[in-house]
Amino acid sequence: MRPRRIRKLDLGKTLFLLPNMITLSSVFCGFDAIRLAARAGEDDFYRAAILLIFAMMFDTLDGRVARMTKTQSAFGVQIDSLADVISFGVAPALLVYRWASPYHPMLALFTAFLFTSCGAIRLARFNVLTMGESGKPQKPGKYIVGLPIPGAAGILISLVVAEHAVGGPDAFEAWAWPVLATTLGLSFLMVSTIKFRSFKDLKLNAGTLALVAFVVGSSALVYARLRPEFVLVWLLGFYILIGLVETVWRFSRRKHPEPDDAPPPGA
Repeated sequence: MRPRRIRKLDLGKTLFLLPNMITLSSVFCGFDAIRLAARAGEDDFYRAAILLIFAMMFDTLDGRVARMTKTQSAFGVQIDSLADVISFGVAPALLVYRWASPYHPMLALFTAFLFTSCGAIRLARFNVLTMGESGKPQKPGKYIVGLPIPGAAGILISLVVAEHAVGGPDAFEAWAWPVLATTLGLSFLMVSTIKFRSFKDLKLNAGTLALVAFVVGSSALVYARLRPEFVLVWLLGFYILIGLVETVWRFSRRKHPEPDDAPPPGA
């Protein structure tokens, strides 16, 4: 009898699986959050939001692991987008619907569906823009067109966590309108052409240190004056504010160019 040949472990293929397994962990968190949100208990509502926070952590980790192990691929981009639709599209939209449907059923249904749809459109556009002619994913640029869906979902998730900390059953009705309005605004930002920073080009300079100092100081102030649960609301809201301010600044510069940038007479 011939001795069996022992196959050697292909380390490259094993590393390829690692970021995808992390992505599937995000899918599990999103799926379980949907299961919990479908229940009627307030604690389940809060636990679903916590699971989605873990999904955000996994979503951040899988890309970093792929870049560290040099296993970026078109397959990874596609599965990451599908995972985001579940964890940051369907699951947060269901939380919004469960929140507002007892008081505004039709508007809650429309808003939840709009958020999911805009999130899917946002991800499809991102995939198209990041694919090169060869079909391989390109390196992320300085800016991202449209609000990333994890950031939009993070705002809604953080509102659920904040409501659990400060409110009770009556707070759901009081916050229903603001949550619906916020969801509509986030849906628009996802499919807009507003550019948000990817922070891929951050360098250690005075501007970066000043920004970090402001973020840390303001977060500490929110933590001390309000509650720890509001820190995430502030951080994600500040990220959106940066994008809006930079957009207005760029628009004003195009509308009122500097003297050096102005076209010559007769041009």
